[in-house]
Formats: sequence, C-alpha cells, structure tokens
Amino acid sequence: MGQREPSVDLARAGTVTGTEAIAPSTHEKPHMELSETEKDQQYTISSDAQTGVRNIEAAAVVWSKWHLVAAYACIWLIYFVSSTQEVVIQSLSPFVTSSFSAHALTPIAGVIASIVAGLSKLALAKILDLWGRPQGIMLMLVVWIIGFVMMAVCKNVETYAAADVFSLVGAQGVSYCLTVFIADTSALRNRGLMLAFATSPYIVTPWVGGPISDAFIHGPGWRWGFGVFAIITPVVVLPLALLFLWGQHRATKLGVVAPPRRRLTGRAVWDFAVQFDLLGVLLLAGGMALVLLPLSIWRYQAEEWRSPLIICMLVFGVVLVVLFVLYESLLAPVNFIPMHLLGDRTVLLAGIMLTFVFFNSAVWGSYFVSMLIVVWNQTITKATYISNIYRVGSCFSALVLGYAIRRTGRFKWVALYFSLPLMILGVGLMVKFRQPDSNIGFVIMTQIFVAFAGGPLVVAAEMAMMAPVDHQHLAAILAILDLFGSVGYAVGASVAGAIWAGTFPAALTRHLPAGAPIENIYSSIYSQLGYRVGTEIRAGISLAYGDAQRYMLITSLVALAAALACAAFWKDIKLKDLHQVKGNVV
Repeated sequence: MGQREPSVDLARAGTVTGTEAIAPSTHEKPHMELSETEKDQQYTISSDAQTGVRNIEAAAVVWSKWHLVAAYACIWLIYFVSSTQEVVIQSLSPFVTSSFSAHALTPIAGVIASIVAGLSKLALAKILDLWGRPQGIMLMLVVWIIGFVMMAVCKNVETYAAADVFSLVGAQGVSYCLTVFIADTSALRNRGLMLAFATSPYIVTPWVGGPISDAFIHGPGWRWGFGVFAIITPVVVLPLALLFLWGQHRATKLGVVAPPRRRLTGRAVWDFAVQFDLLGVLLLAGGMALVLLPLSIWRYQAEEWRSPLIICMLVFGVVLVVLFVLYESLLAPVNFIPMHLLGDRTVLLAGIMLTFVFFNSAVWGSYFVSMLIVVWNQTITKATYISNIYRVGSCFSALVLGYAIRRTGRFKWVALYFSLPLMILGVGLMVKFRQPDSNIGFVIMTQIFVAFAGGPLVVAAEMAMMAPVDHQHLAAILAILDLFGSVGYAVGASVAGAIWAGTFPAALTRHLPAGAPIENIYSSIYSQLGYRVGTEIRAGISLAYGDAQRYMLITSLVALAAALACAAFWKDIKLKDLHQVKGNVV
C-alpha cells in the first residue's frame, strides 16, 4: 500500500482545506471540556487524508451522540449474528467434510480461506480509504452471502472449501470494517473497552449456537444451517452501511466535505489496480498457499513427501515468495505493505506476537470438537458449549481488562504480566489433561484458563499496533494486524493437519485390533462414532486422539514462549497523552 496520494479519478472527492471546519455549535457538545485549540483540532477535517478518512471524519463531526449510539447498537447486533454463525459453522464443519468422507480435511478447508481473508484486508483497507467505509462493508457483505449460498448447495468437499473462502473473506471483511469504524470513532484511551464491547455477544452466542447446530443436524440437515444465515445476515448488516451513507450525505449537504466527482475510465481502473498492488497480492497469496497446503495434504499422496506434486508445490511456493520480496523491493510502484509502519518495534512485535498466538490456538483447537464428541462422548450441543468456553471467557475478560486499560492508560502489562503467563499455564495443563483417561472437568478447566487470557491479549495487541500511528494509517495497520493473525492461523492449521496426518493413523494402528478398518475410521467421524463406547475399537480410537493431541499441544507451548518474548520488547506507551481521531467520538 503506497504512501503517495491516489491518482484514481474514481476515488477522488472534494478537498477540504486545513482550516475548514464546522462550528461546534452545530452538533452535540463533547462529553468533556476541551480547550479552544483542542476543539479546533477535533472538528477540523484532515486536509491531507484520503477520501474515505475525510468522509468518516466529516460524518463524526455532523452526527449527534444518538447517531453514534445507534451505530454501536448496529455493530453489536452484527457481531451477535456473526458470532452465532461462527459457532454453527464450527459445529457443522466435521459433518460436512465427513459427508464427503474427508473428516481429516476439517481444518484444511480453512487454510486457504484464512490466507485469502488475511491478504484481502490489505486491498480492503484501500477501498475504505479511497471509496469509503460503507462501500467496503457492502462489498464484503456480498462476498459473505455468496459463501453461504455455495455452502448450502455444495456437492463435494472442493466446493465446500471454495465456499469457505468466500464465507471467511466476507465475514472477516465485515468484522474488519467494524473494527476500523470503532477505531475511527473512539479515543485511544477508551478504544480497548469499545472493541471489547463490540465483541461481547460472544459471551452469550455459544449457548445459542449449540442448540441451533444440533437442531440442524437432527432436523432439516446442515445445508439449511448455511441457507438460513444467507437470509439473516444482510438484514442485520445493511442498516449500519445505510447509517454511514447518511452521515456522509449530511456532511456533504452541510458543506463539511465537497461532493465526490466520479469518472470511470480505463486509466482510472489501471491506477486503481496499481494502488492495490494486485501483482504483489497474487505473488504473496499464491506463494503462501503453495507452501502451506503440502503440510496438510501430503498424507493423501501415494509417495507422501516424495510425491512430485508436494515437491513442486513447495518449490514454486518458495519461488513466488522470493519473487514477491524482490518485486516489492525493486519494482512495485506502490508497496503492498507500508514498511514505514512496520518500522516501529511495538507495531512489528505486536504483529509477530499475534502470529504466534493465533498459531497456538489453531493447533490446539484443531480436532478438539471431534475429540469431545468421540473421546468424552459429548453431544454436539455440549461439545459446542465446551469448545466455545474460549469465546465466552475471552470476551468477558476483554471487557474487564479493557476497562483496566482505560483506567491505567497503558496496555503492555496486560500482555506481558497477565495474558501470556495465564495462557501458557492453560496450554501446559492441556498436555496433562487432554487425554482419554482424564475427567472432562479438567478439560473444561484448561479452557477457562486460556479463555480469560485470550481476549485481553488480542485487545493489547490491537492497541500496540494502533497507538503509534495516525488516523490516516489506521485502516492499513489494522489490515496488517489481521494479516499477521490470519497467517498465524493458517500456519497453525497446516501444522495441526500435518501432525494429525503423521500421528493419528499410526496411533490407530498401534491401539486398534488387527483387521480394523483404519482408513475408514481415520477419514470419517461417523465411522468413529459407529463403535459403541466401551468397545475395544472405540477405546483404541480415544487413545489415538490422545497421542496426536500431545504432540499438537507441545507445539502450541513453544509458540507461546516465542509470543512472550515478543511482548517483552514493546514500548510502554501512555495512551492518555495521545489524540488520534476527530469529531464526536467515544
């Protein structure tokens, strides 16, 4: 993402001089008394910002406190529906892949989706900055709905994997737009608390999503689970986009910003593509996909790691990544990643820390729902409840620690002295207790530990990446933040798939009696559940789950140790002293 002003006619809007402002008397007064200089700065639109940033600043100037309340209410409702569908999809996914006799591909289906979703946010950041926030939300909504429809009608695992890409890109894209909006409309000191408030629906939706998943599996089927959300999602997302558009329209009508002048030409389209750095996106996305996928699919090749397909994918993947680095360094007219933002050690190390944290959660989270159902004989509803303790606890603790960040004005201590030590304790105890001879209560205990650590850790990382930058670069830095997380999750899911493929079949061979259909058991959760609890084969399957999980959890611990080292080198920034956004903000 380049630093020069966009030259695209399609994205140009009216300019506002650095002294142009709307008088404070035309809107709600701020919640706290400000000096005249601070008021002038708060209600002056940035003259050097791009169109989307100027528009959101102008909207924040002209709307009232109640418009802001309505916007946050819409955000809360969107997260409520989004978090519910995440729980349902997580529970339905093993049954979808098992329908195509590909249970082992459960985490693999999300690898490419996670990579594409992470990379797409960098282009989406440009859309938000060049076109506007509501345009980005509506675009991602369309992609999200396409994913749901494809999931509902898929006939094979390949179509489901492609649908997962659309669904995850759309869902994460909308979530990213919401995060940018929260950053646009909240002071740094309060931002951690507002981010935690927005995701607070995760505290309650697991209790809703579990019965919904169970009802679809035992009722109309998993296809209707996706179809219903294809109908509900646009109903709850569109009101927020319309509220954004209304704010921009009112700002234009009052003369805070000039109306946009749009002209679509071939030159404009070309310049727009250059601003996106499409070649850089394709090189990096293709390279990462070709490097990560072999970790999950080598088991399905006759010659395994010696397979020509696996070797070619790895070689070409590395070549594409190297070409990406060379292209960005020497030839790209606009850089894909704003390197000057990553030059700050707090920003860079916060992103790297997030990579390790998401890697860790992807590794220990893979096959966990299946293990709960098979090893501890939990129903789908109960397994959903247990697996989503992380969501509930992390969002609740994020509210508490978000308020603590507001009171102290600092965030480093949250990651270094609370979240990461608690998460290391929780995952360490998983090594001991995530075994078939353990009581389910101990498994739940470990989930509680990592849950109370996870939410505040993500909030602290977000603050670490946002605090050192200005408003113009918030969308870009949040896109980079999500990219770090998506890459971490993709690598973690790939490593989990590789560990599973390398250990679970071998463990089945060790623990099952001679003649057992190992391949069928490996590939389908339906086959695993077909053997009654207490039988020799079911007990052997449970032992195999425990063996594979031990290796996965030790890998997670190593990643968390690296994350702790990253957080230790953050700067201890005092948020109370920083002013980043303009207008009526929280």
